[in-house]
Amino acid sequence: MRKYYTRPCNFYYGYAAKKLIQKNKALPLNDRRDIAFDTIEILSREKKGVKSKLVNIKEIKNLNNKFFIVKQDLKKIIKKRKNFLKHVNFTKPSIMGILNLTPDSFSDGGKFNKKNKSVSQIKKMIDSGASIIDVGGESTRPGSKTINPRIEWRRLSGVVKNFKKNFKKINLSVDTRKLEIMRKSLKYKTDLINDVSGFNYDKESMSFIKKSHKAKVLHHMIGTPNTMQNNPRYNNVLLDVYDYFEKNLKKVGSMNVLIDPGIGFGKTLKHNLTLISKISLFHSLGFPILVGTSRKRFINQISKEYDSEERIGGTLASVIYLLSQGVQIFRVHNVNEVKQGILVYEKILSSLNEK
Repeated sequence: MRKYYTRPCNFYYGYAAKKLIQKNKALPLNDRRDIAFDTIEILSREKKGVKSKLVNIKEIKNLNNKFFIVKQDLKKIIKKRKNFLKHVNFTKPSIMGILNLTPDSFSDGGKFNKKNKSVSQIKKMIDSGASIIDVGGESTRPGSKTINPRIEWRRLSGVVKNFKKNFKKINLSVDTRKLEIMRKSLKYKTDLINDVSGFNYDKESMSFIKKSHKAKVLHHMIGTPNTMQNNPRYNNVLLDVYDYFEKNLKKVGSMNVLIDPGIGFGKTLKHNLTLISKISLFHSLGFPILVGTSRKRFINQISKEYDSEERIGGTLASVIYLLSQGVQIFRVHNVNEVKQGILVYEKILSSLNEK
C-alpha cells in the first residue's frame, strides 16, 4: 500500500487548454491538447486519516524526494493512451452499449433475450453511436444469484457466435465472471472480456486472461452480486479502490486493460459520489477509464425516481461530469441520448473559445 496518491484537477478545455499547454502553464491529460490541468491534489494516508494538498504544476519540481512517486504518477497522467480496440480512439469519448440477455437484470431484464429483438437492439445502439456492445447472460444486480454456466452460454451463444458475421467493425464485449464462458466467447473473436469480479470469481480466470493477451476490463467489486450491498465498508473508498487496481493490474497483465471503479458494486451513495467526483485520480494508473453509471440506484437515491428506465437525466448528468474529468468510455443503456449529450457538450466547449 502506497502513502501518496496523485489526482490531476483544475481542468481547462478546448482552445484554452491548447494555449496554456503551449505556454507551459498547464499539462495535457493523456497527451491530449483539448483537456489540460494546472494543479494536482496529493492525497496522503496518515494515522488520523487522509490528508490533501493542492500543488500547482510549477511547484512540482520543488517537491522533496519523499514525493518521488508523485512525479512518477505525473508521467502516467500525461502519457498518451494506447489504442487497442478497433475503431476506438482514447483521445475521444466512446460509448459501450449494454445488451442484457437475461430475464432478471435490474433495468431491462427480459426485453432483448429473443434473437430478433437482440439483433434489432444491437443495430439501434450502433446506429446511435456505440463502438462497443457489451453482452451479458447473467444478472449482476444487487441481490442476484449465480446461474449455471450452461444456462448463461445458452443465453449468450446466439449473439456471440453471429456477432462478427453481422458487425465486423464493432467491438464485442462479453460480460461474464466464468472462465468457461470466457473461453467459449474468445473462440468467436470476442474483443473484450468484462468481468465484474475483477477476474476473482473463477480461480484460473486471472492467469487465463493474462496469457490470452486479450483486452479486458478490470472491474472493482467487493463480495458477490448477492452480498455486495450488505453494509459495504472501506477505510477510504477512493484510495482503497486505487490500491485494488494497482495490486490486480500486475496479476492480469498490464496490456490492453480498461479500469472500471464499479459504481454501484459494493458501494453506498456516499462511496459512489466520492468515486465519481474524484475519478481523475485513476488517470495516474496509466490506463483508459471506463465507467458505468447508467440507470444506477444512486440516481434513484438522489432524485427519488424509482423506475430505472426514467433515470436518463441522472445518467447523462453523471456522464457529462465524467467526460469533463477525462473518462474515455461510458457503459450505457440509452446510447442515443448519451451520444447526443456528449456532442452538445463538446460543441458548447468549442463555441466558448471561438474567436
